[in-house]
Amino acid sequence: MIRLGTRGSALALAQSQRVADSIAARTGEEVELVRITTHGDTSTEPLASISREAPGGVGVFVAAVREELLAEECDLVVHSLKDLPTTPHPKLLVAAVPKRADARDAAVVRGGLTLADLPAGARVGTGSPRRQAQLRRRFPELEVVELRGNVDTRIARVLGRAASAGVGAVEPDLDAVILAAAGLERLGREEVIAEHLGLDGWPTAPGQGALAVETRRDLSGPLKKALLGIDHASTRLAVEAERAVLRRLEAGCSAPLGAHAFIDGGMMFLAARVYSSEGEQASSAHALYVDDAGDAAEELATRVADELLANGAADLAPLGGAR
Repeated sequence: MIRLGTRGSALALAQSQRVADSIAARTGEEVELVRITTHGDTSTEPLASISREAPGGVGVFVAAVREELLAEECDLVVHSLKDLPTTPHPKLLVAAVPKRADARDAAVVRGGLTLADLPAGARVGTGSPRRQAQLRRRFPELEVVELRGNVDTRIARVLGRAASAGVGAVEPDLDAVILAAAGLERLGREEVIAEHLGLDGWPTAPGQGALAVETRRDLSGPLKKALLGIDHASTRLAVEAERAVLRRLEAGCSAPLGAHAFIDGGMMFLAARVYSSEGEQASSAHALYVDDAGDAAEELATRVADELLANGAADLAPLGGAR
C-alpha cells in the first residue's frame, strides 16, 4: 500500500487522485489517499494575513502536509505547486512535476457576461492579492471583495445555488469571482467559466496549473521509478524559472506577482509583473536558448528579477530581494 498525503478539499482530492491513479498504473500497487488538514484550510483570515503569520510568510497550505510526510505517516504528498515555498526543504524532494494543466485564471460571471461587460460598482471576489491588484488595474470601476472558501462555495456566491452536496444554500452576493482554470477543469466545472483571462495581460501565480509530488529524499525502488515516469521535463523547467523569480525577489507565495514561462523551438520565454495593491505595475520579459545556458531557469529568472527591481518593483510591493 502506497500512502499519498493530500489536503482534504474537493480540489486537492481530485488532483491527488489523478496522481494516485498514475502511480498505481505504473507500480501495480494500491494507492491510498491520506487526508490532512492545514492552517490555510481552517483559517478564515485573508490569505495575505495568514501568509504573513506563517514561518517566512509562505507555505500556509503546506506545513501540515509536510509534517505528516516527515513523520512517515505517508510516503509522498501532492501540492498545488503555486502553494509550495521556493526554498528547498533539506529533508524533502520534489520528485515529480506532472504535465501542467491550463495556467490561466478564469472568471465566473453572473449571466455569462465578461468582466468588461459588468457595470460600474459590480462586486468581484478573490482572495488573491495578485488578482485583486490586476482587477483594480484593468477594471477600476469594479468593487473588489476579499473572498475565502472552497471552489464550490465561491461559485455559489455568484450563481446563487449550491454547487455540490457538501455546500449548503448560498445566496448570491457577488457578480463574479476569479478562479484558476486548472482547478475548475480538475473538478469538472468548466461549464461555469464565462471568460478565460489571457496570460499576456493577466499573468498568473508562479507554478499555477502545475502540481508538485514531494517525497523524502531517501526515496528509492518502484515508487521512485514511477515518479520519474510522471515527471514532465518542460513543465518542470518552466515552473522552475517562474518560481526562481519569486525566490530571487524574496516574495511570498501570496505576493502580488504574476509570472509565466514557456518553451518554444528550443527557447524559453519568461515574463513577470509585480503589482501594488492599487494595480500599479513593474514588468519584465526575457528569453534565451535553453541549450546555451548552464542553468536556463536560474539565468532567465535572474535577468527578469533584476530588471523588475530596476523598474521599481520594490516600491510597489514588499520584496526582501530589494535589500
